[in-house]
Amino acid sequence: MAEDLILGRCDLELEANGRDHYTADLCRERLVVRRGQPFRVTLHFEGRNYEASVDSLTFSVVTADAVYLDSEQEREEYVLTQQGFIYQGSAKFIKGIPWNFGQFEDGILDICLMLLDINPKFLRDASRDCSRRSSPVYVGRVVSGMVNCNDDQGVLLGRWDNNYGDGISPMFWIGSVDILRRWKSCGCQRVKYGQCWVFAAVACTVLRCLGIPTRVVTNYNSAHDQNSNLLIEYFRNEFGEIQKDKSEMIWNFHCWVESWMTRPDLQPGYEGWQALDPTPQEKSEGTYCCGPVPVRAIKEGDLSTKYDAPFVFAEVNADVVDWIRQEDGSLHKSVNRSLVVGLKISTKSVGRDEREDITHNYKYPEGSPEEREAFTRANHLNKLADKEETGIAMRIRVSQSMSMGNDFDVFAYITNNTAEDHACRLLLCARTVSYNGVLGPECGAKDLLNLSLEPFSEKSIPLRILYEKYCDCLTESNLIKVRGLLIEPAANNYLLAERDIYLENPEIKIRILGEPKQNRKLVAEVSLRNPLAVPLSGCTFTVEGAGLTEEQKTMEIPDPVEAGQEVKVRVDLLPLHVGRHKLVVNFESDKLKAVKGFRNVIIGPS
Repeated sequence: MAEDLILGRCDLELEANGRDHYTADLCRERLVVRRGQPFRVTLHFEGRNYEASVDSLTFSVVTADAVYLDSEQEREEYVLTQQGFIYQGSAKFIKGIPWNFGQFEDGILDICLMLLDINPKFLRDASRDCSRRSSPVYVGRVVSGMVNCNDDQGVLLGRWDNNYGDGISPMFWIGSVDILRRWKSCGCQRVKYGQCWVFAAVACTVLRCLGIPTRVVTNYNSAHDQNSNLLIEYFRNEFGEIQKDKSEMIWNFHCWVESWMTRPDLQPGYEGWQALDPTPQEKSEGTYCCGPVPVRAIKEGDLSTKYDAPFVFAEVNADVVDWIRQEDGSLHKSVNRSLVVGLKISTKSVGRDEREDITHNYKYPEGSPEEREAFTRANHLNKLADKEETGIAMRIRVSQSMSMGNDFDVFAYITNNTAEDHACRLLLCARTVSYNGVLGPECGAKDLLNLSLEPFSEKSIPLRILYEKYCDCLTESNLIKVRGLLIEPAANNYLLAERDIYLENPEIKIRILGEPKQNRKLVAEVSLRNPLAVPLSGCTFTVEGAGLTEEQKTMEIPDPVEAGQEVKVRVDLLPLHVGRHKLVVNFESDKLKAVKGFRNVIIGPS
């Protein structure tokens, strides 16, 4: 009888498995493998060798792959890709900013696991929390709550008042790695400050690191419906100015993430992309988190679906009503055709540095029978009502050149499609605005007391907006809101039109010096030209991406940088392996903030 087979040691083949599973950069000291893919281990026995005719080996392996994507290209994009784009600006001027997710950079996996281990559910019942981590629904909900710090030792503190002196401006960040490392190094103390795209980007990093396919999504004209009536009501004074204390908000844009997973807790058909929103807005089951909710349920108007379907449905579908309050206190409803909630819902394309419009995943075509069915299912009565038609229309048009530092014109374009004369008053106003809809100071205005609209006529009324008026009050969002209020006193009619204008920043140029081959040293030359008519001070370049040492990430420029002057810095890059890499750059100064740039670096074999 053969002696017992004694296992001496088990070789987990870390190098080979790390290479085959694309986890070599994630962790070199432990086995990290991906679901649904074979991996190898080598068993070494003591005393004698394994004999197949004599010995019987039994392996017990238990798994469930609730996040498997069929497409290899999509797995590459939504799990393995470390850089991407997040979309900002406005619905009519969409601006992609580069972001370094960096889920495979040193220490990030351990930080993500630490985040799970200090979440309140783990602290209350560790064994139950750990046993539920096999569910991406559960993990996604935990991560949504832990990326903000409103209820726990979460990562980021949100702030939206433009006062960031005791921390870092949300627009300054260009990647998640610095944020997560700061959180860990400071003893899991909140990092100051985040806004929606920062919360979403950090959540994307954590979820990709944990193997859950995830992408950042931007919704333009995003509603924040606090009372779940699917209606955003603006109360304005007689000049069209919003009375802040009485109004809900429409954000110029809002970002969340989508993660791919099955939903065994829901009816069939609701697997796939799920919306998760880590920005702290409203509480869900007592915690500042949101989702996961199937995107398909939002499209179908199924608001009973877990989790937080009514809130997400309102973000993309709420109706808007404007009320004008007269001096005597009476309210008059204003027609506003310019503001539609839920436009140009955007994410980065698979395998390309381009925007993909995914609005069709959330909404049926406007006016279609399917859209009406979804609104009926959601009991969205306002959307089902017939819209009031008027013979007079107004919209805001813009000129071609709207770059930072320029003066430019905007226009109120008014059409009278009736056979009658109309005697009107036109109030035009431009104010700086943050991306979440909070208005700043006025930077342009016009009041035409006697505007005559002839039958079947068109008029274009200009408003000049000067750099000297907006330069000191523009937020880092680079947005100006232009509002036109057309009043017809005789008929007591009010017509409102608004448009958000994005001012384009100058271009950051990045050149790669040297031959982009494996294990060769390279230099990145980064430059920017001051587009303003005044000098800049406090100029700083920050760079993230592959091939950088920590010290090289921030470079200060001597003061001043004169009008029209070009500044350049050079960054030494460490040798890179074969493949596609990206450098992400941010430029800051006293008068020019949050200027972003990127460059792809393709490294070939030696």
